[in-house]
Amino acid sequence: MEFIKAEDVHFTYDEPNEEHPDAPVHEVLKGIDLSIGRGEFVALLGHNGSGKSTMAKMFNSMLTPTSGKVLVDGMDTADESKTYDIRRQVGMVQQNPDNQLVASIVEEDVAFGPENLGIEPKEIRRRVDEALKAVDMYEYRTHAPYKLSGGQKQRVAIAGILAMETACIVLDEPTAMLDPRGRAEVMDTIRMLNHDKGITIILITHYMDEAVQAGRVIVMDSGRILTQGTPEEVFSQVDLLKTHKLDVPQATELAFRLSNAGCKFPRCVLTIDECVDALVPMLSGKGDSA
Repeated sequence: MEFIKAEDVHFTYDEPNEEHPDAPVHEVLKGIDLSIGRGEFVALLGHNGSGKSTMAKMFNSMLTPTSGKVLVDGMDTADESKTYDIRRQVGMVQQNPDNQLVASIVEEDVAFGPENLGIEPKEIRRRVDEALKAVDMYEYRTHAPYKLSGGQKQRVAIAGILAMETACIVLDEPTAMLDPRGRAEVMDTIRMLNHDKGITIILITHYMDEAVQAGRVIVMDSGRILTQGTPEEVFSQVDLLKTHKLDVPQATELAFRLSNAGCKFPRCVLTIDECVDALVPMLSGKGDSA
């Protein structure tokens, strides 16, 4: 079922200069068409300046198109009367969790959103407890956020969105400031929310090993969609991605180089385990190689 739809979306941060009408206008999005189904896990990729973060901000009316249309559950994001309802449907988690934590106690921080929605206290208590349990942070409910690790802070930020009972969470490079352990914690939480609770996930990331965990990958370049499909379909296009100065997972890179050297891989390799499984027969003399 279609949940988010973008139709020929253009966006510019700079309006035309009346005094200098010939001055170039910085167009960030250049005719984006895409749809995201309810319950999907989509990774949005692209190098800096590709337009991916700008596109993500369209999904909960933080930005609205210069032209074209974005619909969320049938609601036009340009309709200011629908902004409140759209933001109850789509929550956003930013890169730095410290920018989203507003209270001195974890459970109070998670309660902040529902309180602003005017939810009654008993219902807020239920939502806060369930949200913290969902991200495995319930035992830290009375702790001070500043004492938590980066990964724990980000999970509290996610709990704050969950407590508002949004149908979709947009995460803008949520692991960029975390160490490997914190990244793993957050990704485990994201996968669980999508798989177990059916929450639509839109993950903006520059870590390719995170992107391969999504059900669909959309790659943006210079304000347009370069390619999209399953992780296998997208990352099998190594030459295309490299031409546009985009990375692929490390295991895919290794397999690509070995393929160019004559080794035959049965399919697109995305993870270390898949790479090992493909290499063991070759190294033992049971696989095909040139």
